[in-house]
Amino acid sequence: MLFLYNIALGLYGLLLRLLAPFVPKAAAWVAGRRGLLAHVRRTIGSDPSPRVWFHCASLGEFEQGRPLLEAYRRAHPSTKLVLTFFSPSGYQIRHNWPGADFIFYLPLDTRSNAKAFLDAVQPRLVVFVKYEFWYHFLNEAHLRSIPAVVVSAIFRPDQIFFKPWGGFFREILTRFAHIFTQNEASVNLLRDLGIKQVSVAGDTRFDTVVATAAAPPRSLPTVDAFVADGAPVLVVGSSWPEDLPALAPLIRRYQHELRVLVAPHEINESNLRLVESTFPGLVQRYSRADAATVAQSRILLFDNIGLLSQLYRFGKYAYIGGAFGKGLHNTLEAAAFGLPLFFGPTYGKFQEAVELTALKCAFPVHNAEELEAAFTYLWHHEEARLRLQDSMLDYVHGQAGATRTIMAALPGLHRS
Repeated sequence: MLFLYNIALGLYGLLLRLLAPFVPKAAAWVAGRRGLLAHVRRTIGSDPSPRVWFHCASLGEFEQGRPLLEAYRRAHPSTKLVLTFFSPSGYQIRHNWPGADFIFYLPLDTRSNAKAFLDAVQPRLVVFVKYEFWYHFLNEAHLRSIPAVVVSAIFRPDQIFFKPWGGFFREILTRFAHIFTQNEASVNLLRDLGIKQVSVAGDTRFDTVVATAAAPPRSLPTVDAFVADGAPVLVVGSSWPEDLPALAPLIRRYQHELRVLVAPHEINESNLRLVESTFPGLVQRYSRADAATVAQSRILLFDNIGLLSQLYRFGKYAYIGGAFGKGLHNTLEAAAFGLPLFFGPTYGKFQEAVELTALKCAFPVHNAEELEAAFTYLWHHEEARLRLQDSMLDYVHGQAGATRTIMAALPGLHRS
């Protein structure tokens, strides 16, 4: 199976190189790994400081792991933090993040790359956030007696680890010194496999969103001007084209009473133009907006990245995209502000979405009619929305604390 794993990764790297001239994300992936190991060696050099390596697949996992990175920095100020990303969408946005000392792309998972990377970094601890179980990196760390942990992990019976043919992938999990899961169900699944080095810590994303909601708000004068009339605000976060058929009738119906902030998941010209053509005459792009005139539009369309978590504080309602396609995006950023959540039907893999739905704080819908009905009920029943808000905030704050739990356990896992 290891042979097939190596072949598959080699083909994956080759495919990205072939796609690079035509796909910007593939081009960034390839360019970021050109001369990467030499860059890692030069950058770290002979720095004698102890180091800990954190790996995040992309931007979402970075935000999930961020409270742990920040807590580790406070607790161990003399330790250098090495942060890696697999995806360009994480690296390109956070490659200058001041909370880490060294930030790199992760080399492709081959035995030689793993050896060279660990030779250069020499971490005393490896922390993977949520997922990406790379065999060679974890195996090489294990051979060197460098403890590796995964945090905020979640497991489901349909994953390959629990299939009869998943032995190779189960072996990868044995390379972790400890697995910190989000829930008890994940612990039980792993223990049934004979994996005992596992415990429930919770989801560090709750710590992130609670801290974001409590922090002083970022100055956004254009948005302030857009919502200055006090009209209720619907925040549409991480939307995809597949979300628009459900959203369009609702927004058109309430266009004179509602203001809408739209932040597409992927910022490209075709997605932006699709929103504009769906709502002709109602949309103003954020990059072109002027504080003096922006309120003349009803929809403010964000053609940049990095602001979404700040936008929910303006909202009274939130629609979260992705669940009419492959899967739901981050609901917790909106939940931390107590906003009722609306999203499409593909949400079952996201524990918080399932739990918020059970609490009647979130409303999965299958079509425009269901969305309009759920929204209209809360629009006309303010007391129900306020009760929902209280339940939502109780849930989010009650789930916080994973960072503290993990930090308390890490000293016993360090390599001296």
